[in-house]
Amino acid sequence: MISTLLVANRGEIACRIFRTCRALGIATVAVYSDADADALHVREADTAVRLPGAAPSDTYLRTDLVVRAALAAGADAVHPGYGFLSENAGFARAVQDAGLLWVGPPVKAIELMASKTRAKELMAAAGVPLLAPVDPAKATADDLPLLLKAAAGGGGRGMRIVRELTDLPAELTAATAEAASAFGDGEVFAEPYVERGRHVEVQVMADGHGGVWALSTRDCSLQRRHQKVIEEAPAPGLDDALRTRLHDAAVAAAHAVGYQGAGTVEFLLAADGRPYFLEMNTRLQVEHPVTEAVFGLDLVALQLRIAEGEPLPAPAPPAPHGHAVEARLYAEDPTHDWQPQTGALHTFHVPDEPGLRLDTGYTDGDTIGVHYDPMLAKVVAHAPTRTEAVRLLARALERARIHGPVTNRDLLVRSLRHPDFLAARLDTGFYDRHLDALTPAPSPDGAGPRLAALAAALADAAARQHAPGPGPARFGAWRNISSQPRTKRYRAEPDGTEHEAAYRTTRTGPAPETGERVIAARPDRVTLETDGITRHFAIAVHGDKAYVDTATGSYTFTALPRFTDPTERTEPGSLLAPMPGTVVRLADGLTTGTAVTAGQPLIWLEAMKMEHRVLAPASGILTALHAAPGLQVEVGALLAVVQDVQEEPKQ
Repeated sequence: MISTLLVANRGEIACRIFRTCRALGIATVAVYSDADADALHVREADTAVRLPGAAPSDTYLRTDLVVRAALAAGADAVHPGYGFLSENAGFARAVQDAGLLWVGPPVKAIELMASKTRAKELMAAAGVPLLAPVDPAKATADDLPLLLKAAAGGGGRGMRIVRELTDLPAELTAATAEAASAFGDGEVFAEPYVERGRHVEVQVMADGHGGVWALSTRDCSLQRRHQKVIEEAPAPGLDDALRTRLHDAAVAAAHAVGYQGAGTVEFLLAADGRPYFLEMNTRLQVEHPVTEAVFGLDLVALQLRIAEGEPLPAPAPPAPHGHAVEARLYAEDPTHDWQPQTGALHTFHVPDEPGLRLDTGYTDGDTIGVHYDPMLAKVVAHAPTRTEAVRLLARALERARIHGPVTNRDLLVRSLRHPDFLAARLDTGFYDRHLDALTPAPSPDGAGPRLAALAAALADAAARQHAPGPGPARFGAWRNISSQPRTKRYRAEPDGTEHEAAYRTTRTGPAPETGERVIAARPDRVTLETDGITRHFAIAVHGDKAYVDTATGSYTFTALPRFTDPTERTEPGSLLAPMPGTVVRLADGLTTGTAVTAGQPLIWLEAMKMEHRVLAPASGILTALHAAPGLQVEVGALLAVVQDVQEEPKQ
């Protein structure tokens, strides 16, 4: 029987496992890197053990340190969570060799499924349908498009789509390098890329007594960079025959490797309805909450029960009920190539309503760093029907208060309300087709941001009015005169549009120049009436940022000075770091004096488990190069300068 459990992970999955442990009376142990010293999962554990360092390779991926931590803390079992060492057979073996209970599948099952190429061979022998592999060295135009995939990994790392044969060698090299960097194994394989396919998976639970549950299906088709964004259970639009086929194939896969514990068998569903085996994840999935909601189960509790040698509680799982949808809330900017964001998370609140669930590793005041995945939370809605669950989730995200780095919240809301999603027209190309519509161009004349900026200005005026100190407010040598309009300028984040709010101070209060009636104006709340409609605005200010939350959306503004600084200029052709991160490589032969072409990838940065390319802004000559592999840079750091070939060289 487990009495003390160490979770070899961090963030929301560690917090989620601790929640079940508390309900079962199991003591908990966290491990943490220096970057996570004050993280929520550390604060929620009964005991915590430091893993010196910040990079995953020095901390959460160190088998020896994690096992040593478990022994030092008196743990008798280890749960790997997902990611990091969760599918590492060597880690599972080391845990067991240390006399600790491993909460996961048998080492042999992990080994058999660790390589996607070997897993496919095994599944073929078990009669599970799959795509025929393609030898990249023998690929022809008839094989296109191809999908290159890392044999030892997941999460979109080492994955490339190839549509032209001439691109194959370079993409194969890039995929191999990324796979080696991410997983320590550069093996890459190729298979046909199925256009507009659906990503459908089956959750399985298996005990050590021959029992296997197939817990219905999940659809995880909405993905960016081959990583899931929105998941739901059950997968909509599947007929009974197809569901049965997927369940049977998943159970066959589990039996084929002698599986125990929680696992997921993933399939690609072609447009004609034919399913193909992708891989088996030998761990708990990020999206497991939607299955828990539909079946009324605690999958972590079942994992612990199975690890203790108990059978599944019944020969068959309970009957499913309703529909569940999960959205992954990321600190990233979808309008700028999904760049991850960092910084202080001042406020983080998601409405607590019946049918809603929040799994997170963050709370107010935490800092989002550069070392780990940018996922802030998973927000889950469960309701009797799909329509109700989707509506509940979209509204909860819309009402959430998130003050800090840019997130994908608006994209999630628009995705959930897109006609194709509502009609369950789902496939992995959803964002390729609809991203422009889901991230609309900024509109400086839009009523929403204009009114929000006005509310921010009025709240600022109220704060100044109530601030201690004698005399009227002054700005440098300028004195505000009540009969003259007062203005305040804001830049909306992240789209960069500027808004100017103007109002006059009257005996009855502020009067906006644009005609709105001010019903109330306090430092934290403003109420405006416009065209007979009353709107409420909640305002929070942190530094030069003003966060404005409304009933139908949220806005972030940076307060701008009244007069621009003429010295704030960047040399033309400068390549600036779009995010804090580490330079992992440069283009072959890149050095000062190299001729480059517009759009050519020059520098690769890694941040939050993802690689990002920095492209040449124009064709020209590289006149300065400040980046080198291994260099850690802050956002806005000057990496290089490309001088237009038409310009005269600078002396």
